[in-house]
Amino acid sequence: MLHTSNQIIKHKVGLLNLAEELQNVSKACKVMGVSRDTFYRYSELVEQGGVDNLINQNRRVPNLKNRVDEHTEQAVIDYALTYPAYGQHRTSNELRQIDIFVSGSGVQSIWFRHNLENFKKRLKALEAKVAQDGTELNDQQIAALERKHEDDVACGEIETAHPGYLGAQDTFNVGNLKGVGRIYQ
Repeated sequence: MLHTSNQIIKHKVGLLNLAEELQNVSKACKVMGVSRDTFYRYSELVEQGGVDNLINQNRRVPNLKNRVDEHTEQAVIDYALTYPAYGQHRTSNELRQIDIFVSGSGVQSIWFRHNLENFKKRLKALEAKVAQDGTELNDQQIAALERKHEDDVACGEIETAHPGYLGAQDTFNVGNLKGVGRIYQ
């Protein structure tokens, strides 16, 4: 009897335990809705490395032939932090002017690998880099950070000295309802 507390592989262990209990692999697979081929794959994994070996392992092998070289990848990352407001195609076009050839989708792939895929994440990485290195910001970086601050304010993300302070100022008493109490708007 196998035991695990891992929720991810609990059904796999349950299948193996059910087959052992019923002494019939076919019935256990039919009850659990799994093919016998899958059962034997699970049992082989348990024999090789124990229950922990049932956790899904990524079988995808990265296709390194499609990757750009390290120099190009580093240039895209540096450019993303220098100009965080630029999109993937504009970044691609600007890099072509300095003889670094990468497509817009290539820029996006590099950004995904380094967690820079959207404007907010690029700004977060920029803030982390400034905090770590203490470098000075250029005009585009300052404008991007101000734009983010304006967007946060427009979405209602306002910093106050006390929690609920602004909410208390925006409400007023409308009246009372029987069984409910005071009503504020």
